[in-house]
Amino acid sequence: MSRLLRLAALILSLWLGSALPAGAAGPAAAGPFSDWAAVVVAGDWHAHSGGPSEAFDNARRDVSRALERIGFAPANLRQFSVRPQRYRDTRPGKSDLDTIYDGLVDLTGRATGGCLVYFSSHGAPEGVVVDEDILAPGVLGAMLDRTCGERPTVVVMSACFSGVFVPALAGPNRMVLTAARPDRSSFGCGEADKYPYFDDCFLSSINRAHDFPALGRAVQACVAAREVKEGMEPPSEPQLWVGAKLKPLLPLYAFSGVRQP
Repeated sequence: MSRLLRLAALILSLWLGSALPAGAAGPAAAGPFSDWAAVVVAGDWHAHSGGPSEAFDNARRDVSRALERIGFAPANLRQFSVRPQRYRDTRPGKSDLDTIYDGLVDLTGRATGGCLVYFSSHGAPEGVVVDEDILAPGVLGAMLDRTCGERPTVVVMSACFSGVFVPALAGPNRMVLTAARPDRSSFGCGEADKYPYFDDCFLSSINRAHDFPALGRAVQACVAAREVKEGMEPPSEPQLWVGAKLKPLLPLYAFSGVRQP
């Protein structure tokens, strides 16, 4: 190992140690995400037309599988759905704010390496739809402050207007990736869509990305190309923000099992 890589690994281990509670163990040797807590939420089951759609639950299921492929431990990953009784294969919890928060409390009490939170749903300028509620950016920020704290944290918000979450969630230890600008819609929430465009791009890009910043840039490019191809406008312009403390370290959290293009 080169001197530069040894130094980078030492910096990462020291920073992770400072982010953990006293006496807590760092990430397991199996990989950098094996001791991360992760929640993946489908917040609605309606298409933009009001009819039924599987798009958000398809994203929930397959994003969870993709996270496991890159190194997240199944025991530390929890899924949530508005209609959990329909999905006995993945056994998600109920998508309501209290249940999601309780899940985060439980997971972060056991998996202390870092946090990943992923929402796929409809959105509004006030926040993201979670069943019959709207999860506001400030509320999600408070949830993360109380559970993930200063641990490295990646938040992905797949919803219209989801750029509204960036200011509230921005922190030196966080990365935030959203499907749209604060004033733009995202696309792909029809009754016949398998996934929203953003989730589709996340899934198609993760197998070739080295780390989360590279994945974020790939998703931005993929969404832009898809919207041009489908003639969707104005463009949603997914947002990517990485905190100053996390930025030099995220490349060290390399994905497992990545295929080269």
